[in-house]
Amino acid sequence: MRTTVDIPDAIYRRLKTRAAAEDTSVKALILHGVEQTLKGGRPKAGRTIRLPIVESKRPGKVRLDNAKMNLRSMAGRRSR
Repeated sequence: MRTTVDIPDAIYRRLKTRAAAEDTSVKALILHGVEQTLKGGRPKAGRTIRLPIVESKRPGKVRLDNAKMNLRSMAGRRSR
């Protein structure tokens, strides 16, 4: 089936560059993206990010729910 999609120029240039780098067509790259979206899959991450571990002076568990987080967030805004 044929369809028309408006793609901003900057995105289309990136799409063309990527297709050329992967030795494929723009059409194939778009179809792959659509298939991944419909399958619910995510593209593979480029690299793993490792977050630092921060030592605590008072280790233990903190029990927070959304209401408590919102109160703490609002309190931080008031003190500025």
